[in-house]
Amino acid sequence: MSSYKLLLADPKGRVIEHPFLLATVRSDESILPAHGRPIPLPTQAKLAHLPGRLPIGVDPDSGALVLLKTFELDGRKFTPQAVGAVLPPGYTRTYLPGEVKSDGPILPQWAYTAAAWDRQGPVVWAVHTDRRKHWTPDKFSTPEVKVLVKEHLARFPGNQVLTQLKTCALVYRCFTSQNVFYARDEGAIPASIMCNAKCVGCISEQPEDGPPASHERMDHGPTAEEMADVGVWHLEHAPGRTMISFGQGCEGEPLTRWKAIAESIKLIRARTQRGSININTNGSLTKGLAALYDAGLDAVRVSLNSAVKDLYEAYYQPHKYGWEDVEASIALSRDRGAYVALNLLLFPGVTDREGEVDALEKLVKKYRVDQIQTRPLAIDPAQYIEVARNKGAGGEPIGIPKMLALLKRASPGLVIGNFARGLGERRAE
Repeated sequence: MSSYKLLLADPKGRVIEHPFLLATVRSDESILPAHGRPIPLPTQAKLAHLPGRLPIGVDPDSGALVLLKTFELDGRKFTPQAVGAVLPPGYTRTYLPGEVKSDGPILPQWAYTAAAWDRQGPVVWAVHTDRRKHWTPDKFSTPEVKVLVKEHLARFPGNQVLTQLKTCALVYRCFTSQNVFYARDEGAIPASIMCNAKCVGCISEQPEDGPPASHERMDHGPTAEEMADVGVWHLEHAPGRTMISFGQGCEGEPLTRWKAIAESIKLIRARTQRGSININTNGSLTKGLAALYDAGLDAVRVSLNSAVKDLYEAYYQPHKYGWEDVEASIALSRDRGAYVALNLLLFPGVTDREGEVDALEKLVKKYRVDQIQTRPLAIDPAQYIEVARNKGAGGEPIGIPKMLALLKRASPGLVIGNFARGLGERRAE
């Protein structure tokens, strides 16, 4: 039995180590005694209390699971809250916090990770899946970013792309948005206010009974010229691995504006051949994606939670498209010679089921996928467990590390990491 102590929080969110109960972890609907090898809480990671979620510990003498309904500290009794962690970019969680829902709200949209207390301090159940340092949080939200935003807005007064990115960079602290103002790496080009999916975990639009959306969707779709102006400046001024990406968390599905984006790409490529042009998409409109390749698109990142139709559609809730269209877009991208990445929304206990892993392996092999970017699904775990119940391929979870190893072996040269690769880095790992 492990020696990792259970963490809990008081009503004010103060994190406390339980005096004797040991920690648990969650894999889909299963609560398990904490096991395996966690890692120390990474720099810039944060412990987070989970309102309305009761922690579950393990009695070290009997090995029995214990639902902690009350806790006493300094003569004061209270209902404890479960504790998890929110990881910085570059890490992939392997287990969820061990908890059960009590009477609390739907949790805010973060990717909650199992956490506990070791003798040396807090630990989390995660693996370091991308050790590149250009996306480390200390390089973002620096004191000069406000000045850089102001200067860039002055270069392109009234540009709707930059108006949106100002909010994303300063309020939401989106790294890809900030890159536009720092003039480096992958820069964001939001394009669309519309979406043809109603993802359960959408971060920019939620129903009234859902959690608060973590981003406010942009109000107006920018013109092709506005997108081109921002894109050209970034490609010409950002050093090294420069690229621009259509399709961001603060917008809808970019392919719903494929005509405007195609025109923008043509304008960009008429002015510069430097760098990479990428789109982050649900892959729903294959015809529109083909037009973007005709215009000069060279990379695609297709978002999915599963390579199995019913689970994919249960989460994305697509409108006038289906899983078959997504696969057709992946096939088209391979035929066009694009750099093909999958934005894999990962959820422990579901994504790593034997059948789910097998379906992903087949997809990766069939289309010779270049990269899998693991993205911990930012959603209340109870919400996604309900979505995935009796959906998707079956089998027992094999564990996230084993799943990633099997996917890596599925296709020669497959890159598994959290960050996009620029032109000079592709197929070099």
